[in-house]
Amino acid sequence: MAATPAPTARISADHARRLALRAQGLLGSPDRRAGARGVLRRLGAVQLDTISVLARSHELVPYARLGAIGRPAVEQSYWGRGTAFEYWSHAACILPIEEWPLFAFRRRAYRSRGNLWGHPVSPEAYAKVIDQLRAEGPLTSTALGGAKKTAEWWDWSDTKIAVERALAFGDVVVTERRGWKRVYDLAERAVPGELFEQDPTDAECLVRLVAQAGAALGVATRSDLMDYHRLKGAQLDAALPESGLVPVEVEGWSAPAWADPAALESEPRGRHRTTLLSPFDSLIWDRPRTERIFGMTHRLEAYTPKHKRVHGYFAMPLLAAGRLVGRVDPAREGTALVARQVSLEGDRFVPALAEALREAAEWVGCSTVRVERLDDESLRPELEKLLG
Repeated sequence: MAATPAPTARISADHARRLALRAQGLLGSPDRRAGARGVLRRLGAVQLDTISVLARSHELVPYARLGAIGRPAVEQSYWGRGTAFEYWSHAACILPIEEWPLFAFRRRAYRSRGNLWGHPVSPEAYAKVIDQLRAEGPLTSTALGGAKKTAEWWDWSDTKIAVERALAFGDVVVTERRGWKRVYDLAERAVPGELFEQDPTDAECLVRLVAQAGAALGVATRSDLMDYHRLKGAQLDAALPESGLVPVEVEGWSAPAWADPAALESEPRGRHRTTLLSPFDSLIWDRPRTERIFGMTHRLEAYTPKHKRVHGYFAMPLLAAGRLVGRVDPAREGTALVARQVSLEGDRFVPALAEALREAAEWVGCSTVRVERLDDESLRPELEKLLG
């Protein structure tokens, strides 16, 4: 770990919180003209996940910032128009196509490793996938010859292993999704030529990614910056001095921090968004950072046995007045949005909870809201009155 330079400024924990909210597009007027595409470019990465409760997580992220934007518009901003691609960033993510050159360092690292995920694949199987895509155009793994050997989800076919390896190496890209199946195409055909031809060094990739992460976070510790695109400590330390980020001291933070200098030029003010957040939202996907900034310890309990869950299967934090003030575990039953479990910090946030539930219901086409369990049942009369 490199020596930390002296901080250029000292900021309060409250200021840091507001810097983070503004950087993530949750404080101030949203850029509705830029739409979901603008959200993606601002964040630099939107995490993908298979769970769909109200909607899939990649839809919930722009919804949280823009409100009830049409769901088809969200899908169109990601796939099928040459504006984005899927790759390994914080996790499996949608990334703006402009970032294609920046992940050359990771593509080279995967290629140097050869066999990935412990699955060998023959050169013949790899070449067959490339040749078929070249001849037939974009295809799913099923159309390429089948994704699985057996019914087990993990038992990939040689074709699936080959095409996923080609994705990791950068020979193919995911151009769209059909029924949540990846559609693969040759990178040389799908990535705009001026981006495909760029070949930055590993050092250049890392400097630009650290700068991008710093801008998306507003203010961040070393571990925050590493986590955003899952960089190694040595990679971050080598890139930080050239990233343009400036060292700052944040009141109450035990670790040194860095800030986007552009973020420090103006006071973070404006309208706070009231919304439910996906557990995979980049505002809160890093649990230590979420606890440090918002004082909330949050985890996804979808993979926790039901009897051990505390807040519910897909508990979504409630953001109001720039703070995380509760959780809602939602579901859909016909035309009803069902809040299976709700916790709230106090009665002053009941109107915010009602607003968030109503807006979410309307967005997903539900006409009613039903609250099953309130951790504090004394809040029910006011909540049901506000929900109508």
